[in-house]
Amino acid sequence: MSDEGTAGAGTPVGAETRTYAAIDLDAVRTSVAALARRAGDAATMAVVKADGYGHGMLPCARAALDAGASWLGTAFLEEALALRAAGITAPVLCWLSVPGERFAAAIDAGIDLSASAPWALAEIAAAARAVGRPARVHLKADTGLGRAGATPADWPAMCDEAAALQAEGVIEAFGVWSHLAFADAPGHPTVQAQIGVFRDAVDIAEKAGLAPTVRHLANSAATLVSPEAHFDLVRPGVSVYGLSPGPEVGPPARFGLRPAMTLVSHAALVKRVPAGTGVSYAHRYTTTRESTLALVPLGYADGVPRAATNVGEVLFAGRRRRIAGTVCMDQFVLDIGDDAARAGDEVVLFGPGGRGEPTADDWAAALGTINYEIVTRIGARVPRVYR
Repeated sequence: MSDEGTAGAGTPVGAETRTYAAIDLDAVRTSVAALARRAGDAATMAVVKADGYGHGMLPCARAALDAGASWLGTAFLEEALALRAAGITAPVLCWLSVPGERFAAAIDAGIDLSASAPWALAEIAAAARAVGRPARVHLKADTGLGRAGATPADWPAMCDEAAALQAEGVIEAFGVWSHLAFADAPGHPTVQAQIGVFRDAVDIAEKAGLAPTVRHLANSAATLVSPEAHFDLVRPGVSVYGLSPGPEVGPPARFGLRPAMTLVSHAALVKRVPAGTGVSYAHRYTTTRESTLALVPLGYADGVPRAATNVGEVLFAGRRRRIAGTVCMDQFVLDIGDDAARAGDEVVLFGPGGRGEPTADDWAAALGTINYEIVTRIGARVPRVYR
């Protein structure tokens, strides 16, 4: 393992003796290769926003490109600029912005930009005039998610404005795209409905005089199970990191995905306590007999949800153990009964599951959330180490 891309300014080298997130880059490569096979003739964009879903943006971006991705996707401009600063030259799409963003820097760096509204087209065009080169723009249509994108009522005017700016030479309307609302529920009627609305949006763009090079709609779920949504480019996100986008889609192994993150800590203290000992803040757990407690130096400041109190499970001393008492900012406690353990023993919060440890899906199910949240919330003071 190496400390390349370690997260958290000031994290000391060697801090992984306490806690670390092990990132298996071969698992990322395996998953991206499987996604690219599913994509067929469509190109594959690996979404690396949010620090690569908590896995480390730059190492995972390079691994994804090695494995067959030809595009990278980010939410925010600073993420896209960081990819360019690291020497990555592959096409990058950045899609979430507000008025006043550094569009000129993006255009200078050859970053593709998304426009969902007239203000975005206007600001991107102004930046392109200032830079002296056209901006590559992907026009986003709201086909039913109700989030970013121009509504069907606003879409024709957006396309007309884009066509005028393209004729002026300040933008290239390179893509038309949208996002599915229920792709993680295969067979949901909105999937086919949105595909239909998206096709209509492309037709309107073409009638306005645009000829988009790439049309893209599919996220992880649609990449895996909805080939009719692939068009020219697919945009898998969470599945790049080996996770299924949802239980209705199926387990990762069904698609050749390998979970890449294993969250590891080590016991800071092991001690024997009598029956009736209150454990952690507010004594939300009390021992029922003489027992052994183990202290784990991870807490909600590191991304372990406080809601995991008395619910979350870890692998410790050969067995799964449930967290005992309140998850604190920096630590939580395990009650291991009469089992033997000592300070320094390994604690695995989640991983691929091959050693009997919980998975990110197990944590998500226990907490009533999704695996995306489990991996992306792991904090900056947890070093990432790469295999």
